[in-house]
Amino acid sequence: MKEELKGKDPGKWVEGIIKDFINHSPENTVKNPTKDKAWDDPLVGFSRGDDPLYQAYKEEYIGPFHWTPLELFKMAFPQMKVGADELTVISYILPQMNKAKTDMRKEWVFPSESWTRARIFGEEVNEKLRKHVVDSLLAAGAEAVAPVLFPEWGRRLSARFGFASTWSERHAAHAAGLGTFGLCDGLITPRGKAMRCGSVVARIQIPPTPRPYKDHRAYCLFFSRGTCGKCIDRCPVGALNKSGHDKVKCRSFLDMTHNYVLSHHGFKGYGCGFCQVGIPCESRIPGPEDGK
Repeated sequence: MKEELKGKDPGKWVEGIIKDFINHSPENTVKNPTKDKAWDDPLVGFSRGDDPLYQAYKEEYIGPFHWTPLELFKMAFPQMKVGADELTVISYILPQMNKAKTDMRKEWVFPSESWTRARIFGEEVNEKLRKHVVDSLLAAGAEAVAPVLFPEWGRRLSARFGFASTWSERHAAHAAGLGTFGLCDGLITPRGKAMRCGSVVARIQIPPTPRPYKDHRAYCLFFSRGTCGKCIDRCPVGALNKSGHDKVKCRSFLDMTHNYVLSHHGFKGYGCGFCQVGIPCESRIPGPEDGK
């Protein structure tokens, strides 16, 4: 490690890099005339590169194509000898701004402009943040790679879950103690389900964030208490029911929104996210009273 990290808490240092970028950088914008922010104050968590969850994702849940942190790191740095225990997965949650949530809450058929801007231009912000974190780590002497920016990252078909990918940032966030999954497959975090997430794998030693849950669906009232299910009614195409999330219907609707976004909002893009707003887990972990 270089001088930049000597005497510092590496976890707080990384968290500061992420929070400073989102809270203070002019890059955090949805590119509208008023230059509104794309994302609110982030949450940051860490998991170990040898966390058994990553092997479980590969062998039991997502599919054999899903990378472990070590597999990804070795592809990115093939000449380096490294063990999984030397790696840390840095995960973060980017909560939606109140305006985007308020606007989207009013819609029932097609996505609002502010929400769609967050999906398109906000993801550009997320890409810049991933690169910024990687560059900061590299400058400090810690090798790092952003999984979804790696050239070999791509989407696959999972026998169990349908559409999937070679690295899931939601699953990385779950491993880092940042949330559990809901009926619609979205991640319910302490800042709610209306969010996006990102991750970076680095050769750096940071203690893992404790996971305050044992079940991967603990925060969803439908699974934990048999109540709620309010996200079902929010879906404009019936892609949600008590059996779960129909990814084919969901993706077909997402494809349909391209023309709407261009004709109504004036830019190329797409979006949905109805199941993330107007529900008890929109902005927080719901309590038992919210399922009534």
